[in-house]
Amino acid sequence: MSMTSSDPNRAFVLGLDGVPWPLVEEWVADGELPNFGRLVEEGASGPLESTMPPTTALAWPTIATGTWADKHGVYSFRGVQSDYTNRMNTSNDVSQPELWDILGPSVVANVPMTYPADEIDGTLVTGMMTPEIGEGFTHPPELREEIESEIPDYQIGLSWEEYRENREGFLDELDDLLDARKQLLHRLMDEDDWRLFFFVFTAPDRLQHLIWDEDVLLDHYRELDDALGDVLAYVEDHGANLFVVSDHGFGPVETYVHTNTFLEREGFLTRKGGSGRGTLEKLGLTKDRIRGAIASMGIDEKALYDHLPDELVESLASQVPGTHELYDVKFSETVAFTHGAGNLFVNDTERFEAGVVAPDEIPAVKAEIRSRLEGLTDPQTGDPVLNVSDGDEVFETDPEGPDLVIRADEEAGYLSGNSLTDSVFRESQMAASHRKYGVFFAWGPSIEAASTPDEATVADVAPTLLHSVGEAVPENADGRVLSEVFAPDSAAANRRVESRAYGESGPDDAVEADFDDVESRLQGLGYME
Repeated sequence: MSMTSSDPNRAFVLGLDGVPWPLVEEWVADGELPNFGRLVEEGASGPLESTMPPTTALAWPTIATGTWADKHGVYSFRGVQSDYTNRMNTSNDVSQPELWDILGPSVVANVPMTYPADEIDGTLVTGMMTPEIGEGFTHPPELREEIESEIPDYQIGLSWEEYRENREGFLDELDDLLDARKQLLHRLMDEDDWRLFFFVFTAPDRLQHLIWDEDVLLDHYRELDDALGDVLAYVEDHGANLFVVSDHGFGPVETYVHTNTFLEREGFLTRKGGSGRGTLEKLGLTKDRIRGAIASMGIDEKALYDHLPDELVESLASQVPGTHELYDVKFSETVAFTHGAGNLFVNDTERFEAGVVAPDEIPAVKAEIRSRLEGLTDPQTGDPVLNVSDGDEVFETDPEGPDLVIRADEEAGYLSGNSLTDSVFRESQMAASHRKYGVFFAWGPSIEAASTPDEATVADVAPTLLHSVGEAVPENADGRVLSEVFAPDSAAANRRVESRAYGESGPDDAVEADFDDVESRLQGLGYME
């Protein structure tokens, strides 16, 4: 590779959602992924530690800002409000400057948590969490019409529910999704005026949630390797540094551990009851039965809800028995509950409208609940199944963060869930889910061949990228510059790391949009049960 040792002025980030280090390492060693092999031989490579918990909604903002969730402000796809309702998190909730706020012009596409599109210096196509290809999908707005015209099959995401019994149909749809993403990538690579190019493929995450078959996965990774080859040629032509990263890893799962059901069993949570709900339940009138009846009549559920008053939908959700982590909980008699990706909240009187725990009692309540959770064992094996962390330690700068963070023992095949089920343990409907370690690769004029980062985290990506192109690191960053990956004769290796303050990113107001399709896609990927 003939490259100069001077610092480039440009950086390209190729994001691969959910790609785990062990799979790529194995297939590179076997010669199955030649372009990833080039990254290993000619650049830096190694595992990349994700956020706690390792979740898309937390990790991509951390990659883009260099800060953990307690600073950038996004703890889950949906945030629980003081009245126990959900609000979908969007780009407006990311409170730290992202790489495209610092480097311009930028080309940014398909990055989760970027809807609605900010008015950046450059081009932005939003990714996961975008309700539809409509207002807020692109900046500038007219780019939307160009994409619709040039890539008519482009879609935001893929819900797997209709393919539960149709694996081949799902794989065909996923191939179409990936092809459309590649078309968008090549369409945007026609643009030469950029300092930052940030593009994400989310297809590997979608595939792995539903199919954990290494032969199928390898075929998909070969497609990603081909795309990487195009990016390598493009990056070399433009004299840029390349960073290939994933937000988290992946691995097989077998069993859901329903934490709210456990809290109910231990007396910390009360499910809604009452004569009305009890009678409905005895008659078999539950949310699942109603949804089944609607579907059997050939009625589109979303269309029906769109034509019903919001008050009626909310009333039905609250009164008809079901398993929802919020609608089916009696909060006036609940001490704590879990929400999102293993976030536990103590139902305290300052944070929640029907709170029952006084602020000075929170530490004791947390300690007791943590002890009970850590003592939960699988009745089949007798082994503990949950790892619990104190939210004040994980999210130390934000007093409004979760009180506890729960992770199931993923290596043993467990996954935490929030639904109010009949049993704490239930067979998983997903083939695989998130793991702690994703991938990190760096390649280009500033990068030392065959180098390895030292305990790299997702928070280190932004500082390292910025330093590599001669920019100061945000003084609020939690990550560090991975100086060990720079070539000794590069300017990046010989220049001291500088920092500076950058302004906050975007408004913090809620976005008015119909997120029903987003909720469906999240449910299909196991983020909602």
